Amino acid sequence: MSPFPIQEMTLPVALSGTDVIGQAKTGTGKTLGFGLPLLERVVVPADVEAGRATPEQLTDAPQALVVVPTRELCTQVTNDLLTAGKVRNVRVLAIYGGRAYEPQVEALQKGVDVIVGTPGRLLDLAGQKKLDLSRVKALVLDEADEMLDLGFLPDVEKIMNLLPAKRQTMLFSATMPGAVIGLARRYMSQPTHIRAVSEDGEGATVANIKQHVFRAHNMDKPELVSRILQADGRGLAMIFCRTKRTAADIAEQLERRGFASGAVHGDLGQGAREQALRAFRNGKVDVLVCTDVAARGIDVEGVTHVINYQTPEDEKTFLHRVGRTGRAGNKGTAVTLVDWDDIPRWQLINKALELDFHDPVETYSTSPHLYEELGIPAGTKGILPRAERTRAGLKAEELEDLGETGGRGGRGGRGAAAPAEERPARTRTPRQRRRTRGGTELGAEAEAVAAPVSPADEAPADGEARRPRRRRTRLTAAAVAAVNEAQTPVAEAAVVEAPVAEAPAVVVAEEATVVKPRRTRTRKTAAAEAPVAEAPAPVEAPAPVVAEAPAVAEEAPAKPKRTRTRKAAAVAEAPVEAPAAAAPVADASAPVRPRRVPTRKAVATPIPAVVIDEAPVAPRRRTRKAAAADSEPQFQIAPPTEPARTTRRFR
Repeated sequence: MSPFPIQEMTLPVALSGTDVIGQAKTGTGKTLGFGLPLLERVVVPADVEAGRATPEQLTDAPQALVVVPTRELCTQVTNDLLTAGKVRNVRVLAIYGGRAYEPQVEALQKGVDVIVGTPGRLLDLAGQKKLDLSRVKALVLDEADEMLDLGFLPDVEKIMNLLPAKRQTMLFSATMPGAVIGLARRYMSQPTHIRAVSEDGEGATVANIKQHVFRAHNMDKPELVSRILQADGRGLAMIFCRTKRTAADIAEQLERRGFASGAVHGDLGQGAREQALRAFRNGKVDVLVCTDVAARGIDVEGVTHVINYQTPEDEKTFLHRVGRTGRAGNKGTAVTLVDWDDIPRWQLINKALELDFHDPVETYSTSPHLYEELGIPAGTKGILPRAERTRAGLKAEELEDLGETGGRGGRGGRGAAAPAEERPARTRTPRQRRRTRGGTELGAEAEAVAAPVSPADEAPADGEARRPRRRRTRLTAAAVAAVNEAQTPVAEAAVVEAPVAEAPAVVVAEEATVVKPRRTRTRKTAAAEAPVAEAPAPVEAPAPVVAEAPAVAEEAPAKPKRTRTRKAAAVAEAPVEAPAAAAPVADASAPVRPRRVPTRKAVATPIPAVVIDEAPVAPRRRTRKAAAADSEPQFQIAPPTEPARTTRRFR
């Protein structure tokens, strides 16, 4: 019997325009079973030239649609249809996710005859009004059991609603459960169910695939797989895992052991997935570690071994995995490694497929029967000898930039296609800030970023750290040092000059309303404002000093407080009433502390601006005492000593 029975049985029925449900084992040519009838229904310019069609039947809209579950299967079916329709020049376009929209939209605008696509991207382009499905004459669902599963069923129903009601529908798959067949009849009109059975019996897999099932420990599996890959006659090999993380880990371990391996799983970008499959087909990589995304429909010539590193979920997945070898009449070997935790799952699969491996043999990487059954040379270790490392490897295959969508990995294969070393280096721009650490600038290029400075603020000499710029809102350190130096000679002069005129006292009162002394510097602020060389004028000429008092008060920048204003008014009235009696009152007064005498004399000198800005505020208690003392004879306004203040506090 022919190795392609499904084609012989399907072609006559499908070419007549009847709806078909085709079921056959993997590797028996189902793609051409629906591909050839599909291409015959398409009208191309060659048919008009040959007289088989009229010019009115030509259109740039798609005339046939093939829906597939995975991207890898989409590209494979597209290549097969392009090869079959090359003579008639049929335009076939693959539409799937993970790559840019623009090339696909441009191809649709130029005109397409057959579209092969995944449900997600088809619905996206149809929703954007970029894809017109109103002229479709034939619809094919490849891997129909997967397409009509609960995950894809809503998308498939939406796509069918966009198609004309009068069309030909064909479903093809290796596994077709009864529930799926009943569901498919809702979308088909009197379909013909074709099931191709070979002469070798009713086995689920083809007879030229030799099955091996071993019970293996999870920690020994990498070593065991490495020795199986060195069996005699081993060509290309595919290793299937259940999880993406396991697939990536096994591919990395095999590469360290010297094997030319690649990986295909959902965490890779579409460009990396296609690069690995392309390298596998070209022979640059001889071991492909993948998840179930590559278990359906992938046809690679020369695959001799399929290894189930982890037990599949169900019997359908097992059939599709094993079907990657032994295709088109060739022989193949399938090895399944069952861990102790997967024994119940495997027994269900074994019962459903009617296999003879209910209790797998316990096997390790050193078990003699492993070497005998798989033809592994004696003395083989888990590391490939350097003399046998002849494959070019995955790096020899160029990574194509597909204009992938998204920037991260994950389901759908979104990820960056270009390697990290190809990204342009980041450069500093003049708008970036300077980076300093402890006043020292980081990087010599920051000098170009700094703003222009005056000659006084020029950069220091080489090797000297540059001080960062700061905004000082208080007294600078230099001003504080100058004030401290000025306080010492003034205090000495205060001891010598005891008597003072009343006019300077009036000026002090006016000055006090402007200056805001702090509590800690109330006694020293006035003394620090006047140098020793400029003593106050004698008592005989008080008038010029009194005249300058308003000028000093007008130049003060700060606004006096309300309490200070009252004090200033009380003190200012005293010299107007009795200016001539100022000297006698000073002589008759009681002895005054020498450190308070310069307070009246220092007002002859203007107050420095720096001291005014830094002057602290006096406490309110001192203000009341000063106001009460102004009504008594002069020089009695000195505050009490510390013991007196302490006594009042504890009364």
